[in-house]
Amino acid sequence: MIYSLNGKLTYWEAGLAVIECAGVGYACRTTMNTLAKIREQRESGEVKLYTYLHVTENSLDLFGFADNAELSAFKQLISVSGVGPKAALSILSDITPSKLALCVASEDYKTLTKSPGIGSKIAQRIVLELKDKVAKEQKLSAKDLQSAVITTGDNFSEAMTALQTLGFNPAQCGAAISGADPASSVEDLIKYGLKNLA
Repeated sequence: MIYSLNGKLTYWEAGLAVIECAGVGYACRTTMNTLAKIREQRESGEVKLYTYLHVTENSLDLFGFADNAELSAFKQLISVSGVGPKAALSILSDITPSKLALCVASEDYKTLTKSPGIGSKIAQRIVLELKDKVAKEQKLSAKDLQSAVITTGDNFSEAMTALQTLGFNPAQCGAAISGADPASSVEDLIKYGLKNLA
């Protein structure tokens, strides 16, 4: 089993990175997030990928990730029935492992459907099958849930606070407003959240 690769990034394209180690080029399927990270690292020389070897009847595919968190999230996703490596890479190209954990913990399957090739049935299955596992492994706190949702300024923060004042927990609030337009006012965010919480 190949645990990791340390070497020179010699070629890349969408979803693929080739790492040369001791004269051998390893083609690793990967996410857009990992590609962005290792392209920055290559300026300093070697790059490192944590790997997963996927074996099927007809192929051997090597997958590489910039950190163990993304590798772990990939393994969790492909453990879900009906979710293959391609779908897992699609999700992890759009969101980080911590955002994935938030989506699962707060049952926000709609965010997952924004990734290419991920329908609502698969997204719901991911949430259902990973919820207990993510809760144990990630141990997300209320602060983590709130900070993961606040990505576009103070309006989200104020809306989260207002909804929590009404008695909803951070996970419910985060899921309720996560799909809102980033340019929404605090009032619109609260209305949007209450509609989803009703």
